[in-house]
Amino acid sequence: MTVELADVQFDRAGAVATVTLARPAKLNTVTAPMARELQRIGQVLNEDDSIRAVILKGAGERAFSAGSDVRLLDQYGSNWSLRNRVDYCRAIWEVRKPIVAAIHGYAIGGGLELALSCDIRLATPDARFGAGEIKLGWVGGAGNTQLLPRLVGYGKALEMLLTGDLIDAEEARACGLVQRVVPAEQLDARAEELAEKIAANAPIAVQLAKHLVRVSESSSLNLGLAYENDLFTYCFTTRDSNEGREAFLSKRKPVFKGE
Repeated sequence: MTVELADVQFDRAGAVATVTLARPAKLNTVTAPMARELQRIGQVLNEDDSIRAVILKGAGERAFSAGSDVRLLDQYGSNWSLRNRVDYCRAIWEVRKPIVAAIHGYAIGGGLELALSCDIRLATPDARFGAGEIKLGWVGGAGNTQLLPRLVGYGKALEMLLTGDLIDAEEARACGLVQRVVPAEQLDARAEELAEKIAANAPIAVQLAKHLVRVSESSSLNLGLAYENDLFTYCFTTRDSNEGREAFLSKRKPVFKGE
């Protein structure tokens, strides 16, 4: 199944959905209609229990995304309207299913924030990452100052944020921004392989694992450990937990249903 609206393409293959920013001539920069479409797709991803993992990527050969289309920012009207805009990064951040970002070319500005809003990042050797807003007179408004330090640390984040300079894929991997650097011709296949591996696991446990890791970034260790134990115990109330134990004892592959 393929649906394409407002320069955003939605594909579905089994339990894996793929969302493609489809504006390659403009480096997949995001317009207001695209932001609204990503928000709508985010709701679909959360509500459709048969979707268990997601891939986010950019069309064409030059970019994952260069963020918001700067030439269209004035279309938001007042500063208050801009503040209350539909935030396409937030739409991705709020998806409960794990999201694999398949990154090639530029991931800069809001494109970097989109990548940061995903859970696992794969990149090709030609990928370039940067928060260039500082060179235009502003700071990122959708996660660069908040999510980047959590991945790469205080000093590296500020180096990127205060200079606006780009880093390459290997540097991004070394500092923890991306998890793997893969050959360009293998990017889609490796992202699909990873997403399918995640989708094969128990959906409730997968979503809870993502939720718990998010919680760990904003709570004390003692609180996080207690909450983790509570959700660990909750997992044993699910049918999937019973299926997992029965499959293990029977030496067969489990069939999880998200129940």
